[in-house]
Amino acid sequence: MASYSAKDVAALRQMTGAGMLDCKNALEETGGDMEEAAKLLRMKGLAGAAKRSDREASEGAVAVARSGDAAAVVELRCETDFVAKAEEFVALADELAALVAAKGEDATDELAGEIDRLRATLKENISVGRMRRLVAEPGQVLDTYLHRQAGRGVNAVAVVLEGGSEELAHEIAVHIAFTKPTYLSRDEVPEADAAAERATLEEISRNEGKPEAALGKIVEGRMNGWYKERVLLDQAYVRDEKQTITGMLGTARIVSFAQVYFGA
Repeated sequence: MASYSAKDVAALRQMTGAGMLDCKNALEETGGDMEEAAKLLRMKGLAGAAKRSDREASEGAVAVARSGDAAAVVELRCETDFVAKAEEFVALADELAALVAAKGEDATDELAGEIDRLRATLKENISVGRMRRLVAEPGQVLDTYLHRQAGRGVNAVAVVLEGGSEELAHEIAVHIAFTKPTYLSRDEVPEADAAAERATLEEISRNEGKPEAALGKIVEGRMNGWYKERVLLDQAYVRDEKQTITGMLGTARIVSFAQVYFGA
């Protein structure tokens, strides 16, 4: 029978900021003695994570992985560019993506102990950020793209197509990496956002002295430009701007896409 309880583990975590598994191990090693366990964690450099968790994690790495008909894009966050490029940090991001692709988004809990260990080793606030898992149904194809800088992934994309090839899915994924669309189609854009932008463009156009009779056409043209920045199907293909994504697809259809990235 354990010489400590779940409440003891929680109390030790609160006291030291160390990870759950590290707290359990420390209590086991010290026979449930809280003070000795806290001292042991400090000696191992595992205490202090609570303070680190308050620090902003604005850097990191992204990863993409495939498992059968599924793909996942995952973001692992940290505080500094130096840690984001560390080999073990990048390896953990890759491991997380592989786990999510194979088992789903909840599976990241399986690596909670490894994340705690890395927090202690690298002495930074490290956490799992955005993630998405896509699954291709029968008759659909899936492909991915990962852009790397200085040894780490910074832009990860996955795309599911229906009626198209993996090569086409890959080209779409590369395009998405560059243009960073928020929505697949105009139908997905919140009506309130579109209405607010339209009202703003009407005001701007009036302030510019545009004739009232032409106002509707002018605003519509500017709204089209606004949609092109956000909506994938409205965009011109980055490798050939004379061709739109819709035209490039032909009879194929984009079922879904997912993207995580760092930087603007």
